[in-house]
Amino acid sequence: MARKPAPLREQTRSVVRSLLARTALDLFAAKGYDETTLEEVASAAGVSKRTLFNYFRNKEDLALSGLSEQGDLIAARLAERPADEDPWTSLRAAFQVLEEIDTTAEHRLEFITLLFGNDSLRAGHAEKQARWQDQFAPLIEPRLPASDRSALQARAVAAAAITCLQAANEEWLRLGGKVALFELYDAAVQAIRRPA
Repeated sequence: MARKPAPLREQTRSVVRSLLARTALDLFAAKGYDETTLEEVASAAGVSKRTLFNYFRNKEDLALSGLSEQGDLIAARLAERPADEDPWTSLRAAFQVLEEIDTTAEHRLEFITLLFGNDSLRAGHAEKQARWQDQFAPLIEPRLPASDRSALQARAVAAAAITCLQAANEEWLRLGGKVALFELYDAAVQAIRRPA
């Protein structure tokens, strides 16, 4: 069944949010996150600071806005996977959404550098990924054998997969983006799924 397109107003809001976030990330990469003011972001984007606040609560929200959207995309892709598929296979396929995001390797490297190089952004990233766990666990649970602990197990699988993705991103950054991210993700998953 084809998805109903979002209303034009919603699509426009999403485009504006993306453009504002891209402008901010460019400034953060050039000048540094802590050194960049919201006034500078608004000015570079050609909007007022008040307009900026119509889209984002604060500077951290602006820097991390893409993570919420990514979580929604991953959850939607996970929901589309075959019901009888192994949860790890489903998660791996759903995470591929991250490779489909329209960005260059250089911009991705800039963002990951920014993210892991700033303590408040790193903490915000962890909080956003905790929300991912809440989104993914109910989609994983039906894929697990029924038991009185399947909800716990689904949360554990979601948390482990997200941690593997974060470890892969950190290693990808350390290697300067020279190795495929999902090659690193697969290696991280293999390490925790290896039989004892």
